[in-house]
Amino acid sequence: MAYLNVGKENSAEIDLYYEDRGTGKPVLLIHCWPLNGSSWERQTAALLASGHRVITYDRRGFGRSSQPGIGYDYDTLAGDTNKLIQLLDLDGVTLVGNSMGGGEVARYLGKYAEPGRVTQAVFMASITPALRHAANNPEGVDPAIFEGIKQSIEADRFAFFEAMFKSFYNQEQLLGTRISPAAVQAGFAAACSSSYQAVLNCVDAWLEDFREDIARIKIPTLVLHGDSDQMVPFEVSGKRMADLLPDAQLHLVKGGPHGIFWTHAAEVNQVLLRFIAQDRSGLA
Repeated sequence: MAYLNVGKENSAEIDLYYEDRGTGKPVLLIHCWPLNGSSWERQTAALLASGHRVITYDRRGFGRSSQPGIGYDYDTLAGDTNKLIQLLDLDGVTLVGNSMGGGEVARYLGKYAEPGRVTQAVFMASITPALRHAANNPEGVDPAIFEGIKQSIEADRFAFFEAMFKSFYNQEQLLGTRISPAAVQAGFAAACSSSYQAVLNCVDAWLEDFREDIARIKIPTLVLHGDSDQMVPFEVSGKRMADLLPDAQLHLVKGGPHGIFWTHAAEVNQVLLRFIAQDRSGLA
């Protein structure tokens, strides 16, 4: 088991759990909220089988990482990503962010990127470019919705998770076909193991505006999204990302919910592997 120290809160160290497996072109996978790095198991298996080095980590507050009460803003979270990239001295890495993880990808590329470190970026069901409705962001979502989410978490986060996963995987349509009750339960258990403070405070981070970060992206980019995503609808995220990054590749998963990494893993993996194979940085 490998850990990276990223700071300290009072007398307690803040350590991130990570896994670094395989050889070849590196791929760093950043998980969604409220899961952890193990949620990538179907992508990790495909990437390793295709000869890639695969790195996953648990965001602070989730999985086997420390659960501090601080650091759930995107400057800090992307700083954690940067520290891992620096520790492993990664070059020519493909950075993949799922849902909330897309924010780390965007902020890292906007603030920390060094030439050659990251040569491709993937935004999968991402919360980017900007979720908060505002005068300069009329396509955004009413912030009151996020306050409602926080109130539900504060009242009973376990009941909230149980209801949330119905929409996360579009269970009404896909349960028993593309996802089993056991897999849903595994996700629920992972969510329940996360820190209350992390689960709650990350909701505020979702309202970050990443448009300035996205304007700085100069590397090949893939936007992957489900057309039936009930959590982060394509129209408010993936479509806008494709508009802001006109050279980006866009793949829309037909019938795909928010959790396409599991329900549509075969299609997601095929698209992801094809995109990674296109890297012409000389490091693929």
